[in-house]
Amino acid sequence: MASAAGSCVLVYDVGGSHIATALCFADGFRLDSIARACLPEQQTSEAFVDVLHSLALKAARDLGRVEGAELAMPGPFDYEKGISFMRHKLPYLYDVPLASVLSDRFGWRHGRVRFLNDAAAYLLGEVGAGAARGVARAVGITLGTGVGSAFAVDGRIVTEGPGVPPGGEIWNVPFRGGIVEDLISTRGLQRSYKGRTGQQREVASIAHYANGGEVTACEVFEEFGNNLGLALLHLLSEFKPNVVVLGGGIARSANLFMPDAIRALDGLDVEIRVSKLGDNAPLVGAGFAWFAQKAKSAAVSMASPQHKGSTAAELQK
Repeated sequence: MASAAGSCVLVYDVGGSHIATALCFADGFRLDSIARACLPEQQTSEAFVDVLHSLALKAARDLGRVEGAELAMPGPFDYEKGISFMRHKLPYLYDVPLASVLSDRFGWRHGRVRFLNDAAAYLLGEVGAGAARGVARAVGITLGTGVGSAFAVDGRIVTEGPGVPPGGEIWNVPFRGGIVEDLISTRGLQRSYKGRTGQQREVASIAHYANGGEVTACEVFEEFGNNLGLALLHLLSEFKPNVVVLGGGIARSANLFMPDAIRALDGLDVEIRVSKLGDNAPLVGAGFAWFAQKAKSAAVSMASPQHKGSTAAELQK
């Protein structure tokens, strides 16, 4: 493990098949000691917590040196209380009070384990140290098995307000006779290719054929790009983001669909960028969220009447 100095937090990205962890440092939200593992074969909450603890020790060894842990988790999830409501994935975590269970497992006082939505973490990572750094209004879209989304204004995630769909989620918004996720996803790409060829292929394989010049594969990605652009035009006209950041597995093939997406967005003054941080974006975003909350708490504390006139040394006690 690198012996970097400075404030650091343990960050996690929990996916449908893997867990990643790292130390994230306050200076530049840089990552150190990244470790990854598959979800446990034994599908119990105890085995899941064991994997998290094992990864924590790989990243930090001494858990006493870190401020706490911030976990990027998929939904549905109560991010304030740290309780999962997922039934279709990670069902063994359903109704488990993860915040308190993890705190006890790590030997920490309660309050040192926090959670945030994985799509929000992805966007915050890009806001803090990636493709949306310094951008006032940003939207993050992760393109994969499903469609993740998040909206940010001045570095803060927003889940309501003008132009923001309920919860900041676009996957289930009605679009072209179905919902957005029907067309803007792995499923949509595969269905389009199979409908044209009768063959079921993985997205990476379709992209390989498209890059090799196969006409049908190219057409599938062009159609995907057009649908993506039209969906964003429909969804973002009121929010008016400066930048849309695309992440997820499908974004790795952006060269195949980006031109068509940009054409379909004609009339909306927005720049589409591909993620700079890739798979590390949620880890960076979890760290960004932790230190942003820390700064906010410190500001509130300094503004409170009982702290007026206190010395810096007294405030650090």
